[in-house]
Amino acid sequence: MATIRLGDEAPNFTAETSEGTINFHEWLGDSWGILFSHPADYTPVCTTELGTVARYTDEFKKRNVKVVALSVDGVESHHGWIKDINETQNTTVNFPIIADEDGKVSELYDMIHPNADSKLTVRSVFVIDNNKKVKLMITYPASTGRNFDELLRVVDSLQLTAYHKVATPANWQNGDDCVVVPAIATADIPAIFPKGFKEVKPYLRMTPQPNLD
Repeated sequence: MATIRLGDEAPNFTAETSEGTINFHEWLGDSWGILFSHPADYTPVCTTELGTVARYTDEFKKRNVKVVALSVDGVESHHGWIKDINETQNTTVNFPIIADEDGKVSELYDMIHPNADSKLTVRSVFVIDNNKKVKLMITYPASTGRNFDELLRVVDSLQLTAYHKVATPANWQNGDDCVVVPAIATADIPAIFPKGFKEVKPYLRMTPQPNLD
């Protein structure tokens, strides 16, 4: 059984999908990625989730993020289910759904939790950066649909903190003040953060969000 930890390279795989065969790393290219699993096709919560992701296409594109879903059902089943998603969620699914009938990808990413269900995947989420490194993992039970606004917020934080020496505080939203990382000496802050800073405590220094460009 694979164990994936933050900072590991996301395991590569080749798989059949609703949009043809993909090699995961080649398909990602220079993009960030979100890989998320679903217990099965034709299930109610998953139907709302995939519809939501389709409606958020522009938001993911803005962030250079490719999304790919996974279910243990086959390609033919996926195509039928996509018609239902498009009809009931008033959208167009425009991202691949992996057909993981042999459980190869599910096992690679530890998506089957036997004490929850011995055959179906839980709702796993992996955010992968443009260097193929795993930056975030979240696991939900089958009964709880995911909050994709939260995933967009997390991607904003991950991309900001990857390129600037900041961390994001509790409940941070894009545009809010950020925490200066502890490794930076207070005396060095003005040169790095020209927008200024506020020292709340010697270990808690806040600065306006740096520009992402």
